[in-house]
Amino acid sequence: MTTLAILPCGKKKVWDLDPSRGKVKVREAYVGTLHQLTRQYAEMFCDQWVILSAKHGYCFPNEIIDKNYDLTFGMPKSEMMITNEQLKKQIKEKRLDQYDQIIVLTGKKHKVIVEQTFNQENQLSFPLLGTRGIGEMQQRLKQAIIKRQPLHK
Repeated sequence: MTTLAILPCGKKKVWDLDPSRGKVKVREAYVGTLHQLTRQYAEMFCDQWVILSAKHGYCFPNEIIDKNYDLTFGMPKSEMMITNEQLKKQIKEKRLDQYDQIIVLTGKKHKVIVEQTFNQENQLSFPLLGTRGIGEMQQRLKQAIIKRQPLHK
């Protein structure tokens, strides 16, 4: 069984630490604690991971992001924000719909976006939903990593 993890991108990026930094790979761009924990989890328990960005959509670790941005799915719609149609196109082009299981390591604001853009809802798992916030999400991820026990089935 092949497993894809969808990770949140996160507000804190490498350019916040080094504004002179140029283009970077996705795997280097996001430096926040939640993103780092979801990435560790995904690398331990899944075959592949992508981030879900309101600006860039679904991105593999080696794709390039050219500069900092501050855009989230919780904001009012912006012309810079990716559309559901663009996300659906990315899913097909990047063959993200070819995985047996899709583990969504985000909060509830991303749940709607993922469900609207992926057709195979029966393959979607949201193991971090039901938490009381980011702190509890981080604790769940830390414990799963330490114990080497996945949160998803």
